Amino acid sequence: MYNLPWGSSVWAKVIAYNKYGPSEESPEGNGARILTIPDAPVSLTEDISKRSATSITFSWVAGPKNGGDPVIDYRVNTDDTTGIWRVLKSLHKELTYTADNL
Repeated sequence: MYNLPWGSSVWAKVIAYNKYGPSEESPEGNGARILTIPDAPVSLTEDISKRSATSITFSWVAGPKNGGDPVIDYRVNTDDTTGIWRVLKSLHKELTYTADNL
């Protein structure tokens, strides 16, 4: 495994083999971007001014590295101290979320 910076390009040439031998080397490819998973969001905070008896609003900041491609959505999970996490919201596009009906 190579340790390349995220979003790097890799150039390659290919040779095909069969029972008659190797082909000629292909022309250099146009590069493939190495994509990785994005960093976890950071700075999770509650917006206390929006708190109510049945809801909580919180926000976060996108992780420092997006893995080489824009982050398209987030999944918000919760644990009510049982150790069992459940999904509150999937495919969430924003950096803030309000959990209602608590």
